[in-house]
Amino acid sequence: MVTLSGLKELIESISQERNLPRVAVQAAIREALIKGYERYRRAQNLERRQFDEEYFNNFEVELDIDGEGFRVLSTKTIVDTVSNTDHQISLDEVQQVAPEAQLGDSVVLDVTPDQGEFGRMAAMQTKQVLAQKLRDQQRQMVQEEFQDLEGTVLQARVLRFERQSVVLAVTSGFGQSEVEAELPKREQLPNDNYRANATFKVYLKKVSQGQQRGPQLMVSRADAGLVVYLFANEVPEIEDEVVRIVAVAREANPPSRYVGPRTKIAVDTLDRDVDPVGACIGARGSRIQVVVNELRGEKIDVIRWSPDPATYIANALSPAKVDEVRLMDPESRQTHVLVAEDQLSLAIGKEGQNVRLAARLTGWKIDIKDQAKYDQEAEDIKFAAVRAQNQPQNDHDDRSNREDKMEEELELEEDRFDSREED
Repeated sequence: MVTLSGLKELIESISQERNLPRVAVQAAIREALIKGYERYRRAQNLERRQFDEEYFNNFEVELDIDGEGFRVLSTKTIVDTVSNTDHQISLDEVQQVAPEAQLGDSVVLDVTPDQGEFGRMAAMQTKQVLAQKLRDQQRQMVQEEFQDLEGTVLQARVLRFERQSVVLAVTSGFGQSEVEAELPKREQLPNDNYRANATFKVYLKKVSQGQQRGPQLMVSRADAGLVVYLFANEVPEIEDEVVRIVAVAREANPPSRYVGPRTKIAVDTLDRDVDPVGACIGARGSRIQVVVNELRGEKIDVIRWSPDPATYIANALSPAKVDEVRLMDPESRQTHVLVAEDQLSLAIGKEGQNVRLAARLTGWKIDIKDQAKYDQEAEDIKFAAVRAQNQPQNDHDDRSNREDKMEEELELEEDRFDSREED
């Protein structure tokens, strides 16, 4: 047996440090020792022209936790005459220790190298493989623990900054160990203060399965899923499916720093006795205020969904008052929305944010128009069309008038000529 001093203590410390069960740590150590022994075995057989790769499928490493060491065990077949020492052993040799052995039986042999023979090279290989196997074990456990939680919300705590990302500590539930998660710059909120140990809710966007460096979990504060969760958590009618969230449009990181984050959420109900918008807002805004506070003051518009596109579009442009919605091309989903002059800037929103979110929410291309100017333009277009239609008749009348005048002038000229001849 090769001695591994402090093996029990090593397993315990790795288990606590990496939040891995002892069984997983033992499996990683066993795999690392197997790789180390393979390295040792190859070094011992460099002079062999045809090295038997199948030999490595024929042995295993056995950990002795109490004895703090390990053994290498090889399975060989009992034969009369040995032709391959890696896979076979003679009957005479086996019967010296096991008289009952017979030809064709398999026997497990201790082929553990001497303590010194294992060598620094194999030991270094073992350490490198152990580190990799522990990382693999940890990533596998994180994946199994969190893969079913993708698309849900977790409680997070700020650990540190890495470049523009924030590294957070999250858990899958009460009493579970903390796991690192990455909050990229694009998924952060401009009003958040990511000081050390600050806590807030995050949306679990992705659980990576690859071997890349860094946290395996990617979370978000900017995803619309976070808004949906917060409302569902705060509004019992949503949890009870009396009120349903039909659509959400969110702009958590506006293109301009002069425009703040904003969300529009469309809700509906089949219960005539329930006001879905009022249920989400709550008495004196108590429910929506909880959501706003969690999102650090983000502006939220809750509007009533409607199966009628015109009504839905008008509602989506809230808080602006809409005079008329004209569905110009339902097939390509283009519409003109008419508002009074004093509602024009409100309907469009600062740097176009209100109409942009309304378009995302409804799925329609919305063109905001001033009602008065739109009517005047329509009148001008109508007048121009009538004028264009009547223009040929007017041209014909003008030609007729000119021809009649020319005939009259010719007749007068002939009369004057006749008068001169008579004189």
